[in-house]
Amino acid sequence: MAMDERLDGLASRYYVKALELARIAGDELTFCTTLRGMSVMHGDLGDGPTASRLAQSASAASPKAGPRMRAFLAGQEAHAAAITGDRSLALLRIKQAEAAMEKAESQAKALGSYDPSALHYHISQVRYELGDMAGAIESMQQSHQIREPAFRRTRVRYGGMLAERKFKAGRFEEAFADWHRMLDEYPLIQSGRADDRFREMKTLIQPYLGNRGARELHERTMPVS
Repeated sequence: MAMDERLDGLASRYYVKALELARIAGDELTFCTTLRGMSVMHGDLGDGPTASRLAQSASAASPKAGPRMRAFLAGQEAHAAAITGDRSLALLRIKQAEAAMEKAESQAKALGSYDPSALHYHISQVRYELGDMAGAIESMQQSHQIREPAFRRTRVRYGGMLAERKFKAGRFEEAFADWHRMLDEYPLIQSGRADDRFREMKTLIQPYLGNRGARELHERTMPVS
């Protein structure tokens, strides 16, 4: 919750305490999941080397993990490696995540766990960091299409990211439509990271207010602002 609200210092303290408690309890699953969460936070902050180190530590801390957990960890390793520009490691880990997910999906599915939608998100992030904008958009679109309806905050955040990438690729009308869908649900959630996407949308469209679609979005955000 602290991380989602962009209270990164507080989130770090909670993460460190979670590691301590997990170590005392001998809880391998919580220990490696916490390391992965720390990696996600540092990746969001643009600290690729720390994100990569933490992601690798998370994988090393769970040698007996099942296929879904391996996909969960390898996906984050891939994203962190891509942030640092390590293309070969990023592609290797994403292939491992895909293989593990395929095996996991052939078994009983655990509700709320790492799923194909989350994997497509990681593939999108890897493609984006490695400069493949078209591929990043395609994978994020796939992730969005199969995401469970219950995950509203995730849908708002990642929907905003999808719109941003389409906008930067010159696919304005698609971006406007995605942003409108984001705004349908944005007032219903509380999330600092979703707020980031809202602010980024306003920044991107500001120079284009002569465009009818951008102007309509801008006018719609006025009551929200």
